[in-house]
Amino acid sequence: MIDADHGQFYVQDLDPYDAWIAEHATDPDLAPAGWTKEAVYVHRIGVEPHSISVGTARDDMVESLITVHTSAPTTDSTAEHIVETDLDAPTGQLTMSSPGTDPGDGPSLTVPGGLLRVRVSYVPAGPPASDTNGGPGDHFLYQVDLWPSDRAHGLVIVKQGPEIWAG
Repeated sequence: MIDADHGQFYVQDLDPYDAWIAEHATDPDLAPAGWTKEAVYVHRIGVEPHSISVGTARDDMVESLITVHTSAPTTDSTAEHIVETDLDAPTGQLTMSSPGTDPGDGPSLTVPGGLLRVRVSYVPAGPPASDTNGGPGDHFLYQVDLWPSDRAHGLVIVKQGPEIWAG
């Protein structure tokens, strides 16, 4: 379970991300957390250097499964929406957090340092066994698969879910 405060959670290589944000945070041409209009309505993830923001259908505790693979795994046929992108993780240390939490307090994960491919799958699920805030929105398992990549492939929508998907 992860806190999806403001309907999102982050997967970040925090030190390089913090260095990048210190230099670019005031750039008016950059969407906060990578949330362009297309990110919000089409691919559901915000992408910035060293960081991915996963949009969620709930502003609540949500189920997530983050797995590191040696190569690209098969896609989950039950997923409603699947998107892939690149994540540069030079330190090999990823943190998971959300806007309302301190990244230092969240879970962390050691990954192969360097360029990773990330697949985010939105798998329909029932309410989690543990107590949540009971807010509105569909329940999904947010499955995040990571594997090393030898080159950047950019953002690709593998399977497009419904346009209206959260709320």
